[in-house]
Amino acid sequence: MTTSSTTDPVSVLEGMYAAEAGYLAAGQSSFAPLAPFFAEDVVLHQADALPYGGTWRGHEGMARFFEAMGRTWAGFDLVEQDYLATTSPLVVRTRVRARSRDTGHELEFLILQTITVEDGRITEVRPFYWDTAAIARACGTG
Repeated sequence: MTTSSTTDPVSVLEGMYAAEAGYLAAGQSSFAPLAPFFAEDVVLHQADALPYGGTWRGHEGMARFFEAMGRTWAGFDLVEQDYLATTSPLVVRTRVRARSRDTGHELEFLILQTITVEDGRITEVRPFYWDTAAIARACGTG
């Protein structure tokens, strides 16, 4: 397996965001373009109240997470991002515009994430959503 071409945390994250956008736009294609950005033992902690909530571990877990995201969102655009810390762990505030695949409901919301990058790969992601109930309602699960 190849690794990302840089170890700079911001470049790694921006590369992953670009790969994620391509993945979601393609409608659940292979996890392979995303894999180089994540450590084999990566851990993603999502709020349990979200349609894709839970703790996702390793490449297999991340592949299942991205499948769940693809099933949940017909559109998921990172409208605006502010990097509050640019060394690992990165802290990024993102304004998202999303459209639910099941309900067609559109909404905007903020996510604040800490992302740990070691040796050019993401090892841990901890997102915080201000209103998980609004997201669940928009997706028809709340």
